[in-house]
Amino acid sequence: MKALLALAAGMLLLGAAPARSAYADAAFTRPLDAGLRAFYRRDFQAARARFEAALAVVPDNTLAISFLNATAAQTPGELDALIAAEEDRLVADPRGYVTQLRLGFSYVFAGSLGRDRSADAREAFAAALAAAPDAAGAHTGLGILRANERSATRAKVEFLAALARDPSDVLAREYLATIYQVDLKDPQRGLSLAIDIPNAVPEYADIDFHIASLLYDLHQSQAAIDYATRGLQIDVGHVGEAGQHGYTLLALIYTDAKRPDDARRVLRASIAANVDADYAGTLLARLPR
Repeated sequence: MKALLALAAGMLLLGAAPARSAYADAAFTRPLDAGLRAFYRRDFQAARARFEAALAVVPDNTLAISFLNATAAQTPGELDALIAAEEDRLVADPRGYVTQLRLGFSYVFAGSLGRDRSADAREAFAAALAAAPDAAGAHTGLGILRANERSATRAKVEFLAALARDPSDVLAREYLATIYQVDLKDPQRGLSLAIDIPNAVPEYADIDFHIASLLYDLHQSQAAIDYATRGLQIDVGHVGEAGQHGYTLLALIYTDAKRPDDARRVLRASIAANVDADYAGTLLARLPR
């Protein structure tokens, strides 16, 4: 109920009519949450099975699709195999919305392996949009492509189009919140888009990191510390943004809050975990002796 109320409030902020969210369906959220827990502890085989189970319930959920790809990208050859399987499905279903959508996201993730397939991704998202103009996913995918190109204005247009169709699209909210924070210098607006996401997806560590960063910009130190700490507690394998950069974000917050001992503690933890270690060492050297 808490998640539903929070999402409804977010819909009102966007000026959208409330609609049933995938995150209200326990048959979807149970395997999604289990997949996130497995992903953050680096059990990628279990994570993939859980994300596939979630997608069997809601086949076009962009968060689950993205994590399926992120999971495959962690094991050499698996993302290539996933793309090949999706391209095979395209032969039998060339105009299928879900087929094109999932292939588009897989092409986006190919960039994480050093292969630029953004043109293929854009083509797939355009085909998905042609097949289902009222669906959100293709707009979210196109927005991510624009964000990767640092075209904030055009990315914003796509994310707003996605949220007009599905106000609970987590990725569209997260990326749009970042645009408001970084490009439009409006962290309060960004926070209003992101703050309810942990209620709907409690095991999503990266959103805790982003909320902590927004709260830091808004000079809400203790709340920022709480969210950054929670992200680190979830991302035990240091595989996502929370685990990779949460320690150094905490150090910046503690330093601004005049808590140098706590800053030293988390920087030493960052170095010990070998995550963001160079930056942690730089910050540690700057602290007063």
